[in-house]
Amino acid sequence: MTRRPAQRGNSLLEAVLFLPILMLLLWGLIEFGRITYTFYTLHKMLQTVARYTAQQPGLNFCDEADVQLAQAKTLALRGAGESAGAEIITNLTADQIRIRLERVDPDTSQLGECECSANGCDIAQGGRNPDFIVVSFTDGFPMRPNIPFFNAAESFALRPLVRMPVGGN
Repeated sequence: MTRRPAQRGNSLLEAVLFLPILMLLLWGLIEFGRITYTFYTLHKMLQTVARYTAQQPGLNFCDEADVQLAQAKTLALRGAGESAGAEIITNLTADQIRIRLERVDPDTSQLGECECSANGCDIAQGGRNPDFIVVSFTDGFPMRPNIPFFNAAESFALRPLVRMPVGGN
């Protein structure tokens, strides 16, 4: 079976037309994997902060200068208690990590934010421990996809959140 002269090169032309679409799809999958991995890593970092702080006895959550809170944030950022370890994710600082306290209202059984006062969660003023610790990022973690021929001028924020009972796993 012989080919007609008009059909020569059709396969090459089809491959040349289809290859850029295939490459964009592949690159998009790689970028999706990178963003998913970053989100998972950020979530695990926040989970580390929540677990460490939830299990520390006598921790004053209302004092931002508390040494144990600073150690928990450093542990999440560097994977070690000291500041000597390498950053796990670049451009992430301890100031971006937000720790919020929550307590169940006994009258309404609703979960609400716990104030830093003597009636709230400030242990130094005679308050009691919160029921839950919520750890998140202040404004989210900015991500910008890097896909060829797709200029994403604006980044979007990854917003993982971890809620953990105080004293629990």
